[in-house]
Amino acid sequence: MANSPQAGAAAEKEPGRFKQIWQVLKMTVKYDKTAPWIMVADVLVPLIIAALVSIFLPGSNALIWILTMILGLMVGVLLFMFTLNWRAERVAFGQLEGRAGAAGQVLTSALRGTWQTSEMPVAFNAKTQDAVYRAIGKPGVVILTEGSKAGTKRLLDDERRKTARVLPNVPIHHFHVGTGADDVKLVKIRKTLNKLPKKLTKPEIVAVTSRLKALGSNAL
Repeated sequence: MANSPQAGAAAEKEPGRFKQIWQVLKMTVKYDKTAPWIMVADVLVPLIIAALVSIFLPGSNALIWILTMILGLMVGVLLFMFTLNWRAERVAFGQLEGRAGAAGQVLTSALRGTWQTSEMPVAFNAKTQDAVYRAIGKPGVVILTEGSKAGTKRLLDDERRKTARVLPNVPIHHFHVGTGADDVKLVKIRKTLNKLPKKLTKPEIVAVTSRLKALGSNAL
């Protein structure tokens, strides 16, 4: 049976794995001029080390040389992909810097594992675009504000008070997302939150998330 037009169109719209990597690479190189040099070093350094090991290893032969170079190439490719992912993420977050809703997008894309997040703010001022986001993980409840500090103060106080009322024994942390001296930049959100001391277990995270969802439903 011939493929349907919809299936053919979908296949054309979805690029292959290597094409996706190439697109990400082009975007990263365009905005990050140091990334190409780092990625080249990622590939060359393991190959050079593998060649030196093959040369100076006692009793080495052609087979050992080939296997060592293959191993060096594999390590280089892994380092290349790690660096590409790291630098591409920095570029993507840099493009979002200063935009309304950026904190929510970073929360959902950067935090993984047991973290419970949402791209939608838990409190929002439509007039000023000030917003409050929430993440729940092993450190407890993390409240992130986005916008002007003066404008988010009331939203933050309300959210803190409601959270403390239903979860009196759960740690509550707060960070303001922005580019100021005391702010947390988008690219550092994951690192900052993961450095917080761990207090909750996985079952406790599920329980806290359910309770806060119920609180949000009641408020709505």
